Amino acid sequence: MGAFAGLLQEAGHDVRGSDTQLFPPMSTQLEAAKIPVFEGFRAENLDWGPDFVVVGNVCGREHVEVVGAQARGLALESFPSLLEKVVLPERRALVVAGTHGKTTTSSLLTWMLQVAGQQPSALVGGVPINLGRGYLFGRGPAIVLEGDEYDTAFFDKGSKFFHYRPFRAIVTSVEFDHADIFADLDAVKAAFVRFVELIPPEGDLVVCADDAGAMEVSRAARCKVTTYRVLGDGDDPRSADYTCRVEAKRGRGMMVFEVFERGSSLGEFQTTLVGTYNLGNVLAALAVARQEGASVPALHDAVRRFLGVKRRQELLGIASGIRVVTDFAHHPTAVRLTTTAIRRRFPNGRLFVCFEPRSASSRRAVFSDGYAESFAAASRVLVGPLFRPEKIPPDQRLDPQALAKAINAHGVEATAHADVDDLAQGVLAEAAPGDTILLLTSGSFGGLGDKILKALGDAVMFATPEDLSAVHALCTSYGLAPTSPGDTTETLIIREPEGAVVGCVSLRMVGAQALLFNLAIDRERRGEGLGWMLADGILRRARMLGVQQVYLVTTDATDFFAGKLGATPASVEEIDPQIRRDPNFVLGERAVCMKIDPSYKRG
Repeated sequence: MGAFAGLLQEAGHDVRGSDTQLFPPMSTQLEAAKIPVFEGFRAENLDWGPDFVVVGNVCGREHVEVVGAQARGLALESFPSLLEKVVLPERRALVVAGTHGKTTTSSLLTWMLQVAGQQPSALVGGVPINLGRGYLFGRGPAIVLEGDEYDTAFFDKGSKFFHYRPFRAIVTSVEFDHADIFADLDAVKAAFVRFVELIPPEGDLVVCADDAGAMEVSRAARCKVTTYRVLGDGDDPRSADYTCRVEAKRGRGMMVFEVFERGSSLGEFQTTLVGTYNLGNVLAALAVARQEGASVPALHDAVRRFLGVKRRQELLGIASGIRVVTDFAHHPTAVRLTTTAIRRRFPNGRLFVCFEPRSASSRRAVFSDGYAESFAAASRVLVGPLFRPEKIPPDQRLDPQALAKAINAHGVEATAHADVDDLAQGVLAEAAPGDTILLLTSGSFGGLGDKILKALGDAVMFATPEDLSAVHALCTSYGLAPTSPGDTTETLIIREPEGAVVGCVSLRMVGAQALLFNLAIDRERRGEGLGWMLADGILRRARMLGVQQVYLVTTDATDFFAGKLGATPASVEEIDPQIRRDPNFVLGERAVCMKIDPSYKRG
């Protein structure tokens, strides 16, 4: 709903909304878009006189604003129906559907088309880090839509994606999900079959060749069907239309893989994404991008530069040597894949998984057996309380105590916790430097991530839009130009437990080169090693993103950069012109230009 509000606003409409609780990243996105949000639901929220009232599917016919809208004679719409009416008639819809991977795949496809210069529109259920928001209103003819099979509104019980007029579509997977509205797997398949039948004969359907459910529903297609798969050892690259094989070598923290298009190699690709399932997401997006005319070089660049999606394997911060990561996974399959991927990403130390049964499906006992087997890669599991258990009939509720017992029976230590504070105390009592804490939730988990990081002390984390004013103030106190956000700029900060930003550093990437700039530490905290901590962190990030050379300009910290980070003098002529034109690349009278190999062993 929040992303749709932003899309409507960019299309020229006056948009306002109301909700009881907002949390990042959507709260951040709405604030940045300057969309007014009324806190709490009241009929008076409609006094400004809208033409349409868009009703979320969590609102029933007795909802106070629904009743208020009807009393005022205002038209009720679901967001899919209004999208269909006011946006889709002028756009070619590329719809990404499936039980798993929709948000990452739709974000990838949007980014690929953006890098290819096609100026797409988009509406995605998460926030792609490269874009900074879940929507785009571009000048191009295509719009990328994340297609959800969940129902639309109390007055429209059909799946949302029935409204999306798909011209091209992806089906990543079809499994039983949304147990609150689908009776069984056959009911889920029926919804996907109806969706596939909406694609016109001249359109395209892209499906995962290794997913039985997706392949089954693809038989209903009236259009051309394109398949993709991640190859195992000895598999033929021609076994699907688009395939890939993971290379034995690794590229500085990235997965390296060769992509084949109908048996012909498209070359070697690199991605910062983790997990074999994410390679499938890359292939699916790549297939549609190729159908849309994207060039192979543009796709190489897009895949390498794709930074992922907020709340999908997102590193919240590192404090006291402990990583805190969050992910949206809540279906048993997604929990298993995500937990396994995080274990492979951080193989050293213990992996603590904190799981919140929050979604309509995860709060139901129907998935108990699946969850019990999904945490095999974890060292320790802490199960949180059910979110709003009163919304689930008692005989259908997941029992957290029983789930913890079942996880223990599968050989992984697990405990259930009555509240978030108790869970936080439990994980903090055991986690040690080198460990990873993974939060799995479809919501805020009661602010668990912030509670943990605050308790651990000074935290190194990526800056959010809310942090930029503090970052700007810190930089300007040293006479540095303010850091401007962008899809190739990342900023790390050090945040004190009380919330104050006491350090920052930024990195702007241009191909295989990058500019390190605005390394600044609060004067009262200098001498504690915070500068090295930030610089080391941003250089590790540069290495992970495939950067081969980092450049910087300094006037009085030559010894620090040389001694602590291995920096050496650099010639200006070797630096990419885009970096030399950057407002933060200032060669004053006493300035020295230096370069750093991100793979240098620092200490």
